[in-house]
Amino acid sequence: MPDPQRQTSPRIIAVANQKGGVGKTTTTINLGAALAESGMRVLIIDLDPQGNASTGLGVEADARDYTTYDLLLDEVPLDQIVQATPHENLSIIPATVDLSSADIELMSNEKRSFLLHDALRQHAMNALTLDVILIDCPPSLSLLTVNAMVAAHSVLIPLQSEFFALEGLSQLMLTIREVRQTANPSLRIEGIVLTMVDARNNLSAQVEKDARDNLGDLVFQTRIPRNVRVSEAPSYALSVLSYDPNSKGAQAYRKLAREVIQKGTRAAA
Repeated sequence: MPDPQRQTSPRIIAVANQKGGVGKTTTTINLGAALAESGMRVLIIDLDPQGNASTGLGVEADARDYTTYDLLLDEVPLDQIVQATPHENLSIIPATVDLSSADIELMSNEKRSFLLHDALRQHAMNALTLDVILIDCPPSLSLLTVNAMVAAHSVLIPLQSEFFALEGLSQLMLTIREVRQTANPSLRIEGIVLTMVDARNNLSAQVEKDARDNLGDLVFQTRIPRNVRVSEAPSYALSVLSYDPNSKGAQAYRKLAREVIQKGTRAAA
């Protein structure tokens, strides 16, 4: 059950896009690392049964004794579920393929859309003294993604710079609107971040123009470039900020983190 006396209140951001391969997990890991580097205490919740965020932050499959599945469906103490990462100030609740059955199991629970919301507001969260929680959603508009949106204050949407990129946003926007109407009226869009941008490619420039023309200030100023260092970092179980701190990818995620911090400051004012 949520604790009404809970004092701390971390900012909760769901990173979501039902389309796969848009840089969702990459953005979660590297934005989390950039926020942690700035001094914030950050928790990543891996809500994707593929568990890529867990692998990308060095949590081996055989070390995932307790996972997001246990956070949602079992009474496992929080301090047994949260794991440290190689990054200072950055921890994770990992995921395994077991989470793929959660949608079916959640259907019979009358509070099925609020399980993550309640889990993140339990009294034990106080001990973590978190500033930000990032939820890496699965690449689908499933009940897991709905749980993330009900739990979150905002949704950050990675948008790949490719043809038809904007068309895929319509269903996601409808889902956000439905969650606002039924379960979380204060849910807002944190922003849309353009990923895998190739400055030499006319298509990337056109996608950015279309996004800014249609979505205006919702689109972050920061663009995440297509960068080999960003692609290589997960194979070393590191964020790009640790793998190559001076790369264009690392610099871009630091810039994105600054924008996210500024938005949070304005929202709190």
